[in-house]
Amino acid sequence: MTGTLILVRHGQSEWNLKNLFTGWRNPDLTEKGIGEARATGRRLKAAGYQPEVYFTSALKRAQHTLDLILEEMEITEVTITRSKLLNERDYGDLSGLNKDDARQKWGEEQVHVWRRSFDVPPPGGESLKDTAARTLPYYEATIVPELKAGKTVLVAAHGNSLRSIVMAIEGLTPEQILKRELATGEPVIYRIGADGKLVETVAV
Repeated sequence: MTGTLILVRHGQSEWNLKNLFTGWRNPDLTEKGIGEARATGRRLKAAGYQPEVYFTSALKRAQHTLDLILEEMEITEVTITRSKLLNERDYGDLSGLNKDDARQKWGEEQVHVWRRSFDVPPPGGESLKDTAARTLPYYEATIVPELKAGKTVLVAAHGNSLRSIVMAIEGLTPEQILKRELATGEPVIYRIGADGKLVETVAV
């Protein structure tokens, strides 16, 4: 028995468009982001997927993405589990700042370290390692049991919270996951075995 895990990073947000550090701040989707979410819903439906269990973060851009996907898949009357443990990485003092302005304030090299190192957090914020420390226990305790039971699970969340899950599933090193980009609105699909381990990655 295998379960299916569908991970979707939220569609483009208003702050993605403005090149701002977002983190736990709560902007909604742009028109492009709405289109990305709807397109993913149509793709998943056309491919024959029928999610049975739904998870998202406490932030509206991920919640809105999930709602739009379900609408396009014509899935109604569902129970959605929302948790801040699936929230984006907290960028701390960088939150709300334009990325170019941050480089001017702290220097290109320092901002690059905060953005692209595994375990160096920005001031007042989280590193990817910190993000994984809250996301992975939630994944193992709450999502994996559904996959072991053979269910199809849809998770709409954020670039860094999902990267930490991808890192665990694919067995990637910190260096490898830092190079892994998840595009807005794009699904990543895995078959997960009854032991909770990766069986295969599926293209859609």
